[in-house]
Amino acid sequence: MNPQNVETSIGQPNTTAIVFFLAFVGLTLGITYWAARRTKTTSEFFTAGGGVSAVQNGFALAGDFMSAASFLGIAGLVALSGFDGLIYSVGWLVGWPVVTFLIAEPLRNLGKYTFADVVAYRLKQTPVRLAAAVGTLTVVSFYLIAQMVGAGNLIRMMFGLSYEAAVLIVGGVMILYVLFGGMIATTWVQIVKAVLLLAGASALALMVLARFSYNPLALFREAVAQYGPEVLAPGKLVSSPLEAVSLGLALMFGTAGLPHILMRFYTVPNAKAARGSVFYATGLIGYFYLVTFILGFGASVVLGRASITGVDKGGNMAAPLLAEAVGGTPFLGFISAVAFATILAVVAGLTLSGAAALSHDLWTHVVRRGQAPEHEQLRVARLASFGLGVLAIILGIVFKGQNVAFMVGLAFAIAASGNFPALLLSMAWRGFTTRGAVASMLTGSVSAVLLIFLSPTVQVEMLGRAALFPLKNPALVTMPLAFFVGWVVSLLKPEPEASDRFPEVRHRMHVGAEPGENVIAPH
Repeated sequence: MNPQNVETSIGQPNTTAIVFFLAFVGLTLGITYWAARRTKTTSEFFTAGGGVSAVQNGFALAGDFMSAASFLGIAGLVALSGFDGLIYSVGWLVGWPVVTFLIAEPLRNLGKYTFADVVAYRLKQTPVRLAAAVGTLTVVSFYLIAQMVGAGNLIRMMFGLSYEAAVLIVGGVMILYVLFGGMIATTWVQIVKAVLLLAGASALALMVLARFSYNPLALFREAVAQYGPEVLAPGKLVSSPLEAVSLGLALMFGTAGLPHILMRFYTVPNAKAARGSVFYATGLIGYFYLVTFILGFGASVVLGRASITGVDKGGNMAAPLLAEAVGGTPFLGFISAVAFATILAVVAGLTLSGAAALSHDLWTHVVRRGQAPEHEQLRVARLASFGLGVLAIILGIVFKGQNVAFMVGLAFAIAASGNFPALLLSMAWRGFTTRGAVASMLTGSVSAVLLIFLSPTVQVEMLGRAALFPLKNPALVTMPLAFFVGWVVSLLKPEPEASDRFPEVRHRMHVGAEPGENVIAPH
């Protein structure tokens, strides 16, 4: 098979895309109206009142995780790099067993709205929540910038809208979801988006395989015929073993430290449902990554790499171009609308987790010392959501034209280094102290940001000068450093009160709270 000549309508207004997008926005705004009538308390705003089932939360978790970067980025990487493009898929996917066996059940049994609830359970509330909020807001900010800039660029290319208009539409609709519908609306928007994304990607994969008698091996044989046997071999995209290990650590353990993912375990009624939701999410995400593998190889064989890089040198348009090639302009419109919906839903989840850090950790527990009344907590939560939404729009416009792809990797590196070590040590080590937790979280977050700035990603690729740190992703250094600092600082000054409460933490971690028991420790 010779790659076909690509004549694309990408970048021009597409009636089908606009109709599908308006239908999605109309449906999700209807869901938001329904959810707003059921969102009266802080618990309903942040965790949907704990009334989400395991299956629903599994779809919502998958929706949170299957971002535009997963759909468009991985398909493009596989199209341009072959087998190596899977390193991101595998790294993200193998993070889910870590979440299943280490995080899901303790988080549901010990916490209320944020992961700081777990870290601070037997420690001093104020310093731990301040440090946790720094890590959470840093992760959310970098992730939001990457998503908003990506949204502006992708929607400009797909719909022919201006960059600023695209950012304003995404930010405005997202604010409506979160401000009025809270977690109930965000959960159902994620579920709708996940179903649409899985259906669209599956249909596209079937259309590709139809050209190869529904035999994936025939597709791979054609890829080998066009690009040589190395297309099925690893080692081209990430050639250094240290880089591969560092990237793998960030992707795997960063998943277990992402605030908007961790927050989802509070939306289910108990630990069993939390584990079940991870089981469903892992299956859905694993299936999705297998499909993107087909899409990537399909794009490289059907379209040719030169045609893909001719439209976008990063390969991000591989899946939409493939959709147009095998399904025509109407199917391109459907896939474009799905990509838009994907960005909207992920940004909503991120904003809600940032609002929880501002409202629950900083305002309620630091400023008001745990004494804020219910109506005040809900008002602050909504104000925080609105403020973060506006900030996301401003950052998206300010960073227009900037190469912010490294920010997603940075968000995972900070989550793996700033959040995960403190979370794990607080649940597993009796000798962990308040000073150790604060030192671990700040060391992980600050060192990750600093080493990314000194890395080849920023120094060589953006500033054109020599890098002072050799790795593109710093997790190989920063994650062990955060564990080490937390351990040493805790040993230097033991905290007997925290140690005495460890058996209570361990008991509750496994059996959950007794009826009527307070979730959060006193200040």
